[in-house]
Amino acid sequence: MTISVEGLAALAVEIQNGLSRSDRFSRMIASIHHLLRCDATALLRYEAQHFRPLATAGLAPDVMGRRFKIEAHPRLEAIARAGDVVRFPADSDLPDPYDGLIPDRHELHVHACVGLPLFSGQDLIGALTLDGMNASQFDDYSDEELRVVASLAGSALNNALLLEQLEQPGNAFTLSAHRQSTGESSEMIGESLPMQQLKKEIAVVAPTDLNVLISGETGVGKELVAQALHRQSARAASPLIYLNCAALPETVAESELFGHVKGAFTGAVHDRTGKFEMADNGTLFLDEIGELTLTLQAKLLRVLQYGDLQRVGEDRHLKVDVRILAATNRDLRQAVAEGSFRADLYHRLSVFPLQVPALRERGEDIILLAGYFCEKCRVKFGLQHIALSAAARNMLSGYGWPGNIRELEHAIYRATIVAQADARNGDILLMPQHFSLDSATKVAATPPLAETLPQQSLQDATRDFQRQYILRALQASNNNWAACARRLEMDAGNLHRLARRLALK
Repeated sequence: MTISVEGLAALAVEIQNGLSRSDRFSRMIASIHHLLRCDATALLRYEAQHFRPLATAGLAPDVMGRRFKIEAHPRLEAIARAGDVVRFPADSDLPDPYDGLIPDRHELHVHACVGLPLFSGQDLIGALTLDGMNASQFDDYSDEELRVVASLAGSALNNALLLEQLEQPGNAFTLSAHRQSTGESSEMIGESLPMQQLKKEIAVVAPTDLNVLISGETGVGKELVAQALHRQSARAASPLIYLNCAALPETVAESELFGHVKGAFTGAVHDRTGKFEMADNGTLFLDEIGELTLTLQAKLLRVLQYGDLQRVGEDRHLKVDVRILAATNRDLRQAVAEGSFRADLYHRLSVFPLQVPALRERGEDIILLAGYFCEKCRVKFGLQHIALSAAARNMLSGYGWPGNIRELEHAIYRATIVAQADARNGDILLMPQHFSLDSATKVAATPPLAETLPQQSLQDATRDFQRQYILRALQASNNNWAACARRLEMDAGNLHRLARRLALK
């Protein structure tokens, strides 16, 4: 059965109409998935030799967190190098990146696979992958028909990416350009509401030269926040210098920060450049800033106030232009009250404070991050496939993660090592028994499903949720409907109409 003209026309209209929506990629992939009757469909963004999923249909939820390095995936590499439709034979010996990732079909390999590279002019910007369990699933679609689908998807992807960049505040183009030129792969994985808010705050403050205090529990990814701030700043072309204040012995801390000259003290056999000098015209990231001694805090404050420093053993002053990003897992307000941290330094550092949410507060991000670490683990151990069972995903989602993202990463690595004993041909399916998580730290707010489901229809439950959510937003906006609409990122007129339907007005 070929693709009907009406179907292609409907796809074009659907893609165009959904371009301005926040779920634009999901709508696009759902339309293609339905039109071509796929078992699994994915829209991938191409960046710096990696494919990053933007939307999927029919695939496990952790796929959205995976980052596919093309040199580690021969099929994706073939799609990236092709200028046209790629049809993989059913008996191809090239491993499929989605094997084991179609829910409820872990034992089956994908049999039909088509790849459509997506271009903006001559530049590869993404790919559309179509997969099916039937070996002849896509045989009736001609290459010409698939080219039309690829052309529609490529145009929509290009327009949507441009629109996203225009919608983002600040220096939004810097990050994309940096990734393309350097192959930077570190990124903040997550689409939960707390992470969306954090990313917005980063985009707002990054282009400024304000000092930023990054707070959060151990293992939440404060260093990634610092990297994002630097990449999106006007100083991105200059160095980002890292210093862990907690690992600094007091005897060498001043030298590490400010440098020293030959003969300044026993063992100073040559001049040494300090971190501040190394970060001149760039950014200095001071991790665990709360561990600095009061003496060093006073000297750090002077550099922040006057922009000059002295190397140890030298009378000459050096001028530096450095932006400070500081991070801590301590409550510095409490430390100020206790006298272990200087109040004037705290206020200098926390011009724009950022709070990084704990992993247990990020809901669906847990599974995205688990997928991200599964793919990293697969490459590191040279395995064919690593998939998470539904039971494992449920267990990971219900765990409290006191060690946050770092604990999740280590848990995935340990589980993979344990699971290898049961693996066949390099295919690993992670089950709950492969993990060793503390049952005492399960999230208390997730009782069994039967206890949480209300005895009402889905429509009534949705209305109740909307009503309560809007009421909370309205209270937080001092009962100002215009401010409430901005908080909810809604058109004010639409919010008023919805409020009337929900009997709030």
